[in-house]
Amino acid sequence: MSLNHSPETQTKLIARVPSITGRDLPEWFQAIDNGPSFLRCEERAAWLADEHGLTHGYAAAIVLEHERRRRF
Repeated sequence: MSLNHSPETQTKLIARVPSITGRDLPEWFQAIDNGPSFLRCEERAAWLADEHGLTHGYAAAIVLEHERRRRF
């Protein structure tokens, strides 16, 4: 599974997260922070998808956004 979406796809996925998943991004970020300590983003995305029933596309977008926001 790749975590590399085009910037346009990433923006569209992130904008739809609350309506598709019923949870806002801060809630997903907290789930990632409180979840298992995976080293790789791909592992975190797979865990989100498996644990919370997300598609891998949305899981990957959430993990990527989480990583981007943690850097700042």
